[in-house]
Amino acid sequence: MAAGLSAAVTSKPFRSFFSSHHRPNPTPIFNPLVHHQRIAVGVRRKTGWLSVSFVLGEQKHGELQVVNREEEGSEDVGNPNIDPRILIPAHVAEKLARKRSERFTYLVAAVMSSFGITSMAVMAVYYRFSWQMEVGMEFWARWAHRALWHASLWHMHESHHRPREGAFELNDVFAIINAVPAIALLSYGFFNKGLVPGLCFGAGLGITVFGMAYMFVHDGLVHKRFQVGPIANVPYFRKVAAAHQLHHSEKFQGVPYGLFLGPKELEEVGGLEELEKEINRRIKSSKRVDESQ
Repeated sequence: MAAGLSAAVTSKPFRSFFSSHHRPNPTPIFNPLVHHQRIAVGVRRKTGWLSVSFVLGEQKHGELQVVNREEEGSEDVGNPNIDPRILIPAHVAEKLARKRSERFTYLVAAVMSSFGITSMAVMAVYYRFSWQMEVGMEFWARWAHRALWHASLWHMHESHHRPREGAFELNDVFAIINAVPAIALLSYGFFNKGLVPGLCFGAGLGITVFGMAYMFVHDGLVHKRFQVGPIANVPYFRKVAAAHQLHHSEKFQGVPYGLFLGPKELEEVGGLEELEKEINRRIKSSKRVDESQ
């Protein structure tokens, strides 16, 4: 640390120096933007004054650094009369750099936590619907298919087991019948508050989503009533389609009656070998269609 002493004398009319009327010394002034401290002493009488400045050259450690006001969020940003670049001591620059680092770290933590919470919410909703579709609605559809459609309602469902003539068949009425309770549950849950209306809304939403998935896989993928795109190449859906095709062949007394868990039903009755044959047959059939196009 170096120290030095310098003096500067500035005067206007020198005759005012010996005046008995003078003001007390002003308090020392410290400017943090420079490396020294100034002590100004002045004597004034009417027309002029004399000032003596003692400069203590006590050197600070570190060097001045240039900082942009815009980066630090200064209130002077946007003022054309003020240079956005300022000189600050090194320890202040280090503090500002540390603040920037802390802000960036918090931003990364906020983004990651938000992404993590959102991912958990998406997975929870997915597994909730998956459970409700495959365990809840799937067992209901399996029971209704076996106990109702292949029994007392066979006169309507029979149209689905015969070659279809035209765009629609009598079996399509079941889609409308199943939509009625879903709409009723959704409406009741939407326009009312409480636990029961909430459960009703969830049940109605589950029936709706299951119905959409059933139509997409059953009518589109299995019976090719409309194009489903690349979903036909997904191994799981290819297995589901093959299992439902075996239901129409009646090789296992109508099993499987379910759709999404059809392969498990075939496994229970020893139909996995036939399932693999049907999968291979459908793959070869789709390749022939692609080559012809």
